[in-house]
Amino acid sequence: MTQNLTINSALTQAEKVCTRRGLSLTPMRRRVLELLLTAGAPVKAYDLLSSLKPGGGAQPPTVYRALDFLTAAGLAHKVEALNAYMACVRGDECGGAELYICEGCGAVTERHTSPVPTETPSGFQVDRSVIEHYGRCAQCAQS
Repeated sequence: MTQNLTINSALTQAEKVCTRRGLSLTPMRRRVLELLLTAGAPVKAYDLLSSLKPGGGAQPPTVYRALDFLTAAGLAHKVEALNAYMACVRGDECGGAELYICEGCGAVTERHTSPVPTETPSGFQVDRSVIEHYGRCAQCAQS
């Protein structure tokens, strides 16, 4: 029950973020975000697709468009190393993130950072920033 309340709260917050920014959180985008929130770990696009298919009609381009929207809106992160996606725990407040990826168990931990690097090349405008670190989580390091 608590997880459902947390997921529902996150979805409500996402809707508010989108409304405030003049964006549309369509039913498909909302469902993809809900699946990311429910997973609690990075999910590959084709795994999302298989979860959506019982509801009917989802095609790969539809899922990728939803994921592109969610990452651009700051509601999800793409974990480049895993070619997977995860919900952003901070949503609207996320300007930058560091992802700590355990090479032992595959767990990914998110930590938020400053939205813009302190120094950028002349004329370069940073839209978003995600940094990935690889190593072992505390549990795997003890094994």
